[in-house]
Amino acid sequence: MAKNIAVIGDGESIKGFSAVGLDIYPCEGDTDAAALLRRVADSDRYAVIYLTETVYHAAEKARARYAERLTPAIIPIPGVTGNRGTGVQRLSSFVEKAVGSDIIFND
Repeated sequence: MAKNIAVIGDGESIKGFSAVGLDIYPCEGDTDAAALLRRVADSDRYAVIYLTETVYHAAEKARARYAERLTPAIIPIPGVTGNRGTGVQRLSSFVEKAVGSDIIFND
């Protein structure tokens, strides 16, 4: 069975993703973020779940549940409020873990 891609975040940030066939889940409050992430991730319908950075940080404890799993991959994306640099920080930590040094973003 093929798995889909979901996007969770504030309505303004994610509405365009439905035009390209992704499933969107608007989440306007930080209190709803963790419960919504668990519901979407536990549905076993998604290989990738994109979270706006605001939701990504609000659902930190819920995300920890899925950190060691292969699917769903939970990936932060910037929202309409701007980029906090969360994606770059994650990539930097993955590179450092893999090779022992941050060879990409090391200034």
